[in-house]
Amino acid sequence: MPAFRILLATFLFLSPLTAADQDGFEPLFNGKDLTGWVVVNTAPSTWSFNEEGYLVCSGKPIGEIRTERMYQNFILEAEWRHLVPKGNAGIFVWADDITARGQPFHRGVEVQVLENAYGNTKSYSTHGDIFPIHGATMTPENGRGGSRAFPTEERAKPSPEWNHYRIECRDGEISLAVNGKVVTRGRDCFPRKGYICLESEGGVVHWRNVRIKELPDTPIDPAHIAIADRGYRCLYTGVDLSGWREARGWQSRDWELVNSAGASPLLTAETFSGDLGFIVDLKLAEDSGGPALSVRGKTIPLDTTGPLFGKPGTYHRIEGTLIGGTLNLLIDGMEAGSHTGIPADGPLGLIPDGPATWANPYVRTLK
Repeated sequence: MPAFRILLATFLFLSPLTAADQDGFEPLFNGKDLTGWVVVNTAPSTWSFNEEGYLVCSGKPIGEIRTERMYQNFILEAEWRHLVPKGNAGIFVWADDITARGQPFHRGVEVQVLENAYGNTKSYSTHGDIFPIHGATMTPENGRGGSRAFPTEERAKPSPEWNHYRIECRDGEISLAVNGKVVTRGRDCFPRKGYICLESEGGVVHWRNVRIKELPDTPIDPAHIAIADRGYRCLYTGVDLSGWREARGWQSRDWELVNSAGASPLLTAETFSGDLGFIVDLKLAEDSGGPALSVRGKTIPLDTTGPLFGKPGTYHRIEGTLIGGTLNLLIDGMEAGSHTGIPADGPLGLIPDGPATWANPYVRTLK
């Protein structure tokens, strides 16, 4: 063999340039940990990597992880398999930083990852559907009168076989190829720049070869960009009450926290000082009474009989901003009062006054 061919062969064998590098794709997971991702509202036990480097999702609790970075135009490829028939999961694109009000999922556009045995209905199919969720919008192709796009044919393999998705997102248009063929499309998406999420929803799922090819950004209306990272972290694992002090009458019910009548206040084990912001969602029952918040030991009543809360059975988002010793509250984005004299240090807590359901407790440090 000529010398230059020997040198060329040696270079190709030793070169670190991989096929992924050559075609412009980069892996989104390192096969060891969640570097590059944010655990939004799930437990440490929800996501792990096995010896083969596959990302394993336990399916518990219902919730999501998201990328640290936002993306606008890109091609996302992933292989997935359900380990249990009728398993549920999904991929979100163009999503917000945290979950929507009263939901375990983000606002964004979802690509369905249901296992075949789940079964098809007129309102959804087991795999290949694309649909906007929790305030996002999309015009579907091959729709059925709503905002959901349905696949033109069923191409997914049943558990425990592997499937391949190729999702292309360009200028608010999205397409999905299942095992090598495009079957679903949508357009006019809002938002059209945001985070990519993987969903945990009850099914044990393996993921591998999750990779992305970024495409050039194009001019975009700022209104079409999802909510960027505000620094929130979730205070609830969704699987147990770890991180909270022992309290009577509370139950961990997947992504929701439920208190019974006569329950005692539920306080964080962690204490907080300095300026901070927090979020918690509250759903009242007919006999919920007058629940309150505990902010560093001070009780903050909630006017649940006022016009901001409305009828029982609906989730409302309570947002607090604490600067110095003054706390300002919002209920569903509307001003809900100011409170002074908040202590400099202490836990955060939920004070029930009858049965109620709580969700999405987040906190952030304000700089």
